[in-house]
Amino acid sequence: MTENQMSMAERWLRHPQSVGLRKVLFQVHLWTGLILALYVLVMSLTGTVLIYRRELAKAFSTQPHIVASPGPRMSADELKRAAQRAHPGYQANRVFESKYPNQPAEVWLERGPKTMQRLFNPYTGDDLGNSLQAGFRVVLWLVDLHDNLLSGKAGHLANGVGGACVTLVCLSGIVIWWPGIDKWRRSLIIDWNTNPRSFNWSLHSALGFWSLAFIFMWGISGIYLSWPSPFNDLVDYFDAPHSRDVRFGDQVLAWLARLHFGRFPSLPLKLVWTVFGLVPVALLVTGVVMWWNRVFGPWYRRTLAEKRQLHIQTTPQSRDSAAVYNSRSTSY
Repeated sequence: MTENQMSMAERWLRHPQSVGLRKVLFQVHLWTGLILALYVLVMSLTGTVLIYRRELAKAFSTQPHIVASPGPRMSADELKRAAQRAHPGYQANRVFESKYPNQPAEVWLERGPKTMQRLFNPYTGDDLGNSLQAGFRVVLWLVDLHDNLLSGKAGHLANGVGGACVTLVCLSGIVIWWPGIDKWRRSLIIDWNTNPRSFNWSLHSALGFWSLAFIFMWGISGIYLSWPSPFNDLVDYFDAPHSRDVRFGDQVLAWLARLHFGRFPSLPLKLVWTVFGLVPVALLVTGVVMWWNRVFGPWYRRTLAEKRQLHIQTTPQSRDSAAVYNSRSTSY
């Protein structure tokens, strides 16, 4: 049977490179991946760090211990006045007193749109510093970057678009990955004994295949966490809300969030999530290298050649030099 006599399904199984749809999906995969490059880099790196969010929060949330004074503790109003003396222009509006005698009190202050949370000695009224240590503030910043792109609700919704695009890259990627029924086993492993270009393709292909389930899960769960309503409506459609038992759909959605963030007590599982969380960075790098070799590099060299040719054609001295060179070449 010739290739022209094969159906599209048969050609995709045996000679996928000849299928027009695959060529279209290749372009979709390539350009969507390039557009998402910075987004994927940020999500991958911040998400990997935030797998250890609770451990980091615990490590950075230690508060200074104070020596309990034999005298009475200051009242909330006295602490407010002490805070306002330490920070002129600010209004102290909330005080949180610890039940432990050797722990500081926390005072919240504000001045217009500016707010601060400070720790105070409940016996002397001395300012002990920011209630959030620098490391803890970095963790909160990473959480905001990962969840909201530092842009509030708009960034949170934009993450849903990012999740949808990541899902599209996954689905198009598995179609492109398929090398044909005679070669698929070789595409499961990295070919170490080949030229740099083929090695780059082999690395991208193998990593993409083995990480597909993880990246697809992150794409779908990213959509859910940004736009939960359609998912909740779908669960309600198949299983109306009731108070008897936890619905299967609700359990699936809860697990989707847990899987997205790697919320496991087991360190080995977190390490697995860490490894696969960094795979998108490797896919990004290998993908950019392929784009450079296949698209940008040839275009850049072609553009330089055209500029040189145009310069020769428009510069009299260059034309004369070229003519002399050509005459000498013919005389030889």
